[in-house]
Amino acid sequence: MTAEKVRVYDLAKKLGLPNKEVIDLLAEKLNVEVKSHASTITKEEADKLTNSINAAPSPQKTKEPAQSKESPKTSPEKVQSREEKTEIRPPQDRTGQRPPYDRTGQRPPYNGTGQRPPYDRTGQRPPQDGTGQRPPYDRTGQRPSYNGTGQRPPYDRTGQRPPQDGTGQRPPYDRTGQRPPYNGTGQRPPYDRTGQRPPQDGTGQRPPYDRTGQRPPYNGTGQRPPYDRTGQRPPQDRMGQRPDNRPQIPTKKPVIPREDVEVSKTPGRREVFGKKKDKHKERETVLSKEEKLEQTKLQELKKKKREIEEQQEKEKITQVVINVPLSVGELASKLDVNVADVIKQLMMSGFLATVNQTIDTATAKNVSEALGFTVIEEKAEEAKEEVKEQEEAIDESKLEFRAPVVTIMGHVDHGKTTLLDSIRSIRHKIVNTEVGGITQSIGAYTVRIDGKKIVFIDTPGHEAFTAMRARGAQATDIAILVVAADDGIMPQTIEAISHAKAAKVPIIVAVNKIDKAGADPDRVLQQLTEYDLVPEKWGGDTVCVEVSALQGTNIDTLLEMIILVSELEDLKADYNKKATGVIIEAKLDKGKGAVATLLIQAGTLKVGDYVVAGNVCGKVRALLSDEGERINEAGPSTPVEILGLAEVPQAGDKFEAVESDKEMKTIITHRKEEERTSRLDAIAPAQVRKEMILQNQEQAKDLNIIIKANTHGSAEAVSAALQQLVSKQIFVKIVHVGIGDISEADVMLADASNAIMIGFAVKEDANALRVATNVGVDIRKYDIIYQILDDIEKTMLGLLQPEIKEVEIGTAEVRQIFSIGKTSKIAGCYVLDGKIIRNKVAKVIRDGKEIYKGVIDQLKRFKDDVKEVASGYECGISFSKFNDIQEGDIIKVSTMEEIEREVLV
Repeated sequence: MTAEKVRVYDLAKKLGLPNKEVIDLLAEKLNVEVKSHASTITKEEADKLTNSINAAPSPQKTKEPAQSKESPKTSPEKVQSREEKTEIRPPQDRTGQRPPYDRTGQRPPYNGTGQRPPYDRTGQRPPQDGTGQRPPYDRTGQRPSYNGTGQRPPYDRTGQRPPQDGTGQRPPYDRTGQRPPYNGTGQRPPYDRTGQRPPQDGTGQRPPYDRTGQRPPYNGTGQRPPYDRTGQRPPQDRMGQRPDNRPQIPTKKPVIPREDVEVSKTPGRREVFGKKKDKHKERETVLSKEEKLEQTKLQELKKKKREIEEQQEKEKITQVVINVPLSVGELASKLDVNVADVIKQLMMSGFLATVNQTIDTATAKNVSEALGFTVIEEKAEEAKEEVKEQEEAIDESKLEFRAPVVTIMGHVDHGKTTLLDSIRSIRHKIVNTEVGGITQSIGAYTVRIDGKKIVFIDTPGHEAFTAMRARGAQATDIAILVVAADDGIMPQTIEAISHAKAAKVPIIVAVNKIDKAGADPDRVLQQLTEYDLVPEKWGGDTVCVEVSALQGTNIDTLLEMIILVSELEDLKADYNKKATGVIIEAKLDKGKGAVATLLIQAGTLKVGDYVVAGNVCGKVRALLSDEGERINEAGPSTPVEILGLAEVPQAGDKFEAVESDKEMKTIITHRKEEERTSRLDAIAPAQVRKEMILQNQEQAKDLNIIIKANTHGSAEAVSAALQQLVSKQIFVKIVHVGIGDISEADVMLADASNAIMIGFAVKEDANALRVATNVGVDIRKYDIIYQILDDIEKTMLGLLQPEIKEVEIGTAEVRQIFSIGKTSKIAGCYVLDGKIIRNKVAKVIRDGKEIYKGVIDQLKRFKDDVKEVASGYECGISFSKFNDIQEGDIIKVSTMEEIEREVLV
């Protein structure tokens, strides 16, 4: 059961007080802080506050006899109670708080007939109640003797107190509260003497007095609150003990506020029916000095607190972390400054940039420091490493044994896939599924030997698939290095050794093709020692097995070695956590959509789990084993295909299962932002590279290429291989890389970008073929990566400018000089070999040195101009700008020929 709650507004309404005053009293008396009138307090707190407000010494008065006129002094207890009442509820005195008189029932006759002798406690004032014969008090208003100290001038100020009563007839009785019956029902006209005071009560019914004892009629005119508010008109003075309660008040007498004085100076019947808002305004504006001081102090404290908080916020913004390139607008937002300030600072640094232009990390740091910010050196990679360390904190008690993951690596056509096929003992021959007999994607397969499971990963050996081999090495526990006994160590074999060592995994060497003629296994072992792989039989720690994949020789021995090494590695994983692992391969299937081959490294993946892989996410709709069967869950060291991803993920990315869709989307949003930042960072180097090429050769051309492949890994390999084709005149630009068959949209993109469409192990649909024919897009389909490289290289050679070569076509000897005019000379020559052709470039050689090179201007045979002169004939040769020809000079004529390039330059 919860405690009953009381709203501050309801309590204030019940007590007849303003909300603000009740809030202040709660804080002052009960130390209860509330925010507004709508706040709530407990029932106990409300009762405590009500009791403290209504507490009065009236019960003591009823037990003690009323003092006579000869003893006007008030006891200290009463003075203290009066102080408390004036301090606690200054505004309430305006309403004539007389609850004790109403609660004790001491004044019923007072309201009924006005006869108060029995209820006057002493019976010493019958004249007042019976005949009303106290004109001296009323007529002169001079009653200093009842004050005890004579300090009543502040109340009348002039001694003429009629205005305060509304009619001016009986101010003394109303001011001291000694003649309440007079205001009770209006049935005592003799005491009015003029009959002009009933309007003060409004109706004379005094309902508030009977209900709550608060005597609201005194508030009716609003002309007497000042005396109650300042603590100089205690409620006790209205009980007929005027001489007793007035003297010797030890409390401070605050200065009457200006508003009170003005109110007291403007009496009249018109104000009896004054507007309520004026009363509320009075009540809220008139405060004691102590309350004003407290409010001022509170305001000062709040102001100081606000200034401190603002200062702290400013200090927080002075330090920023900049670890990635960002745009000018993003930098301004991060620094919380105006964009114009950032642009201005960039201009002062000699860098012109717009709001959306990306600036590098160093420039952003310089601008931040120039604007007065402290740049904190922090790398995003460090945060990632911390997260990884937390993830790697594994509870050892929950770990269980798992199957080893074995990667088969080696050079092209050394028998890796054939060895795997022989191990699985499945005669559908995996090698037949690969075009050209080479593996062009990663395959993951499960093999069971004597009840124990081994997971094999087959990687391509071609040099274009370096990234795939590196990925396979990172996802493995044991690496099997396949080396052909006839070929020995080859370039890709060396690369595979490097990948395995980098991944820090044990290596088992399988010397294959031992049944082939010319096989020399010992030479292979000898070559291995050059790469720190010493065989066991030579005293090393590298396991070497001689096998024949085609004949199935020593396959069991190889499997036993794999099991032995895996047991030594003590491979374990937690089966109960959310699944994590690596993407082996990914592709886009026409019927299934995005399909990814995963290798689960820890945890269990179930249908319905939310998966995040790089920048791709999705919900697992189906799990397919390596045999194509649907399964509901997969544990560690299990290769599976999953359906349900929104896009084709990047092969080699880590994947993880998360708790909910919300968490998945949050991670993807963050990663996509990181990808965008890294992409902006990579734009600048590519632009610089292209600009450098353009500087070297102004006529450099772009060869735009669009790649569509069956798997992500194959597309990645083709793209990487094509980018290795570098030329000074041709810049290979990969416009788009996609997964799946060639569509109409791909053809339209190729047309818009003037690109060549390359399809690797994919087909084009009918619409794509029709559109390509109409717009003239070149679609080239391949199944082997060699063909792509050769074809694109030929295309690049065709785009290169042909090589210009100078070819000598004839030689002539000067035998005689003929002068024509003053300056022109003609050389009489004899053609030694070849032929001399007009308008061709000729060199004049004297004493073995070239003294002139120019175009033949005139060629004559006798007096006729001819185009050419053959060998063994005489001719005349002249040059337009060269006349220093001498007998014995040799003239060699040459021509420029274009030769098609055979090598990229």
